[in-house]
Amino acid sequence: MMKFLATPLFGVFLSLVVFLIGQWLFKKSKGFFLFQPLFVGMVLGIAVLIVLAKFLGTTTAEVYTKAYKPGGDIIFWFITPATIAFAVPLYKRNDVVKKNWLVILLGLVCGTFISMVLITLVAKAVGLDSVGIKSMLSQSATTAVAMPLTQSIGGNPSVTAMACILNAVVIYALGKQLVKWFNLNRDPLGAGLGLGAAGHTIGSAFALEMGSTQGAMAAVAVVATALVDNMLVPIFAHLIGL
Repeated sequence: MMKFLATPLFGVFLSLVVFLIGQWLFKKSKGFFLFQPLFVGMVLGIAVLIVLAKFLGTTTAEVYTKAYKPGGDIIFWFITPATIAFAVPLYKRNDVVKKNWLVILLGLVCGTFISMVLITLVAKAVGLDSVGIKSMLSQSATTAVAMPLTQSIGGNPSVTAMACILNAVVIYALGKQLVKWFNLNRDPLGAGLGLGAAGHTIGSAFALEMGSTQGAMAAVAVVATALVDNMLVPIFAHLIGL
């Protein structure tokens, strides 16, 4: 067993198994949002590492670093090309992007800035320290971008990853209601941008179900928000003294 744990195979195997379990639960529950595969995979993966640490008489952090991370990093590598794949729906509806590029850019910049202000206020209200606040600032970007960005400003990438996944779960759960409450179904541009910026990959998949324009705008939001976050988050963190 120890020989298996010491190879990247363990991290890859664990990631695939917990995700497949989440996928199975999601189908069996007929789309119940708490069984969203990414969320279930995260919770089950943490539980497995905790149990292994107890069994081996060591810390969870050590099991994560020495046993899971080598294989987990291989899985994480695929997030980048998966993110780049958002260019496909974007290319298909580039006519909409060319026509509305200024509105899209201003909307995402303003939305990102407002989200960082609200995140900071809420984080301080609940007593998070500077590292905790830094870890939350970049959650509007997709995980592949948010984690290294958080690390560059001195935050905890693991906390950021959890926040990004929870964002996606919440958007999946409330996406239809949010579209209805804010009348976003009248504006495919706004619906796609909102779902992509808030829900990342999951939000984009949901937007694509609504229509090609919404899906393309969600893809734009995922890519553009990542670029905007890379520019604004370090500046914002510096301005508020983090």
